[in-house]
Amino acid sequence: MLKIAVCDDHIDELANMVQLIDLYRTSKHLNCEHAVFPNGFELISTLEKGKRFDIYCLDILMPGFTGIDVAKEIRTFDKTAPILFLTSSPEFALESYSVKAINYILKPISKEKLFFTFDELLEQFKEEKDEDAVIVKSNDGIQKILISNLTFVEVIGRNVLYHLRSGKVIECMKPFSPVCDNLLKYGCFMKPHRSYLVNMKYVDTIENHQITLQTLSTVPVAQGKAKEMKQQYLNYQMEGE
Repeated sequence: MLKIAVCDDHIDELANMVQLIDLYRTSKHLNCEHAVFPNGFELISTLEKGKRFDIYCLDILMPGFTGIDVAKEIRTFDKTAPILFLTSSPEFALESYSVKAINYILKPISKEKLFFTFDELLEQFKEEKDEDAVIVKSNDGIQKILISNLTFVEVIGRNVLYHLRSGKVIECMKPFSPVCDNLLKYGCFMKPHRSYLVNMKYVDTIENHQITLQTLSTVPVAQGKAKEMKQQYLNYQMEGE
């Protein structure tokens, strides 16, 4: 079920978007539902009650609480859901990137413009669905982490830190044991130390006391585990051939 939120202070624009979404749903035989909001306050209020959407379509030029403001609030709940801006003015294009908007469509919104954007989004959803990922509740909200982007994981005190290929670190307060159990199922992780998991895809060298990753990060190896880690890494490489 694809859930779409549309927020616009102009009733005619809302009606047009609803009509276009219905056309798209019918033409693609899509299991889809939508909710409309005449202002950003109502949309944010709905999110605060726990409701979430897969796509957000926001008008930018709304009185009191602009689409940019709404997008910033959405990002406190959801870091990754696509945000699509609909507006009659191109002057906010740069601001739209600050909230990681996926597109910027100038009004009037046509069938061709919207269908093209939705086609791209559905393709993106399909690719992400097919790729292994974990969903974590971080200090910044719910986030999806692709296994292919995860270099290593460590626990410090009560916090689990997910280190991504980009250098970004996602921090969660969660016991490390279930995190390990979950990630080890994917077959690409090794546990060189009780406080670390390493994605073997990113291993550069394994020494007696540390593993160096391709990102230049280093992870400690517990005493006596180097031989086991080297063999596990060798098996991983052979399975990939």
